[in-house]
Amino acid sequence: MSLPLGFTDHPSELLRVGAGFTLAQQPTNVTPGFTGNKSEGAATLAERAPVLAQLQEQLFAESRFGGKKSALLILQAMDTAGKGGIVGRLVGAVDPQGVKLTTFKAPTEQEAAHDFLWRVRPAAPGAGMLGVFDRSHYEDVLIHRVHGWADGTELERRYSAINDFEAEMATAGTTVVKVMLNVGPDEQLQRLSARLHDPTKYWKYSPTDLDERAHWPAYMDAYQKVFEKTSTKTAPWHVVPADKKWYARIAVQEILIKALGGLNLQWPAGDFDLEVERARLKDA
Repeated sequence: MSLPLGFTDHPSELLRVGAGFTLAQQPTNVTPGFTGNKSEGAATLAERAPVLAQLQEQLFAESRFGGKKSALLILQAMDTAGKGGIVGRLVGAVDPQGVKLTTFKAPTEQEAAHDFLWRVRPAAPGAGMLGVFDRSHYEDVLIHRVHGWADGTELERRYSAINDFEAEMATAGTTVVKVMLNVGPDEQLQRLSARLHDPTKYWKYSPTDLDERAHWPAYMDAYQKVFEKTSTKTAPWHVVPADKKWYARIAVQEILIKALGGLNLQWPAGDFDLEVERARLKDA
């Protein structure tokens, strides 16, 4: 696959979590593999949007004729990292009938009465669908580790359960793409401040944002453990620098394009006689 405009290396390779990865050593205000500026990034985003849209349409079209493939984009991040922008700019550029977006909030009383994956399994994308998890089952090992709501034994069980769940999805034909948007604490503070100084952004702000920010080092440790325990060959993590929202968007776009491009998607031939239907059309 050729590199898109402005990229010298593919972000899917550059940003993939591998052996010896250390989150604390990852800068958040850089643009790995991309030589352009913000305006050039916007041009790349626009140029590549039709490529992503076509792949998603092919994925959906194949399923209408028996195809079993699907994809799931998992987005995790600290508050203000830009998950909403990723969903709006990337997923918003494809056919919504082939998208299943799930946002996981605090579990309801009913959900909390079951195992943590109970509410997640029904949200897995079916054949032909591009699923998106805006936050996910990883909250149940991140926030629970930070606040001590689960002990070490239970956390280890959950890491293992997550790996099994994602392996099951892969076996069933789902390509799992996991992305952590890595925003820095200084950038997050600026974004939180902006929300409190713009009436159009009040709705995005929650006092709990500052409460969780106070646990920043603990969250970084929790994310590190997540990468060590759950970045697998079938479902690797990608850590995307997110201080520059425009870069995060094109990086995730390319990671998703490469994942879908690797599925060898084809346009279905249809289940009709082409020449007969063309002849009928002439007489219509």
